[in-house]
Amino acid sequence: MVPAQLAGYHAKFYGADGQAWSAALPELTATFLDRWELRLDGPLRHGMVGLIVPVRTADGTPAVLKLAPIDREHPGEGPALRAWDGDGAVRLLAEDPETWTLLLERLSADRSLLDEPDVLTAVRIIGELLVRLHAHRPPSEARLLSEVAGLMIADVPEVSHAWRDAEEARLLRYWAAALAEVVTEPGTALLHWDLHYENVLAGEREPWLAIDPKPLCGDPGFDLLPALTNRWDEAVATGDPARAIRRRFDLMVEILGLDRPRAVAWTYGRVLQNALWDIEDGEPALDPGQILITEAIAG
Repeated sequence: MVPAQLAGYHAKFYGADGQAWSAALPELTATFLDRWELRLDGPLRHGMVGLIVPVRTADGTPAVLKLAPIDREHPGEGPALRAWDGDGAVRLLAEDPETWTLLLERLSADRSLLDEPDVLTAVRIIGELLVRLHAHRPPSEARLLSEVAGLMIADVPEVSHAWRDAEEARLLRYWAAALAEVVTEPGTALLHWDLHYENVLAGEREPWLAIDPKPLCGDPGFDLLPALTNRWDEAVATGDPARAIRRRFDLMVEILGLDRPRAVAWTYGRVLQNALWDIEDGEPALDPGQILITEAIAG
């Protein structure tokens, strides 16, 4: 049975295509259970996009079957997982590139870095994982950060001119200008693009491993924002969220050995990306938390 919540997400975000994918999911799952000689081994799990099916292989090895719809703008996670080969990330056991179906080593779905009580320890773990992930050569399928950033910069004049709040429009232009200063040297690291605390799970092979990458070839500074925006309530609870966010940012910059001004500029670019997505989705204002992040890391 397709989880009702997952089917609802696909109907909401992908319309008829999402409904068609959900309808075909039972047959697709059965196909790969048979092809890879897998047997079911636990309750289904899902996010907003993918279905996770706990299985055991023919030799009894615990694994998970991951099924997700194809996104024409991204190459899927398979190419990045192949490149990392388990170094800091979940290990890819088998894949079907035609359908994006993956067979992955099984990690602890019930224990992520959200469960690490000290947020700075969690930030340090993310930073150390990013060092390892960035050391690998990006696969040929990975999108180029220069392309992604160039499209954002090109969109800002029209978007900011039409934006209803003059100060927020100024911020959009300011972030785009900062991004334009570094985009000529976009970097060549294999980025995760979404390494927040829930995307780091406990494992047996290693204490913590990254999951759910969106492969991107570019500057490591573009990978820092998720660790700043998530576990936000804890930053607010300190009474000085700007200081708390700055401590997270500076810790990652230190661990990754980054040039701080460049990391600031790329983080502005990542905030800009989120802002443009929000505007496209019809949000009436920019996210004040993300504005605070840019103010906290400045200077």
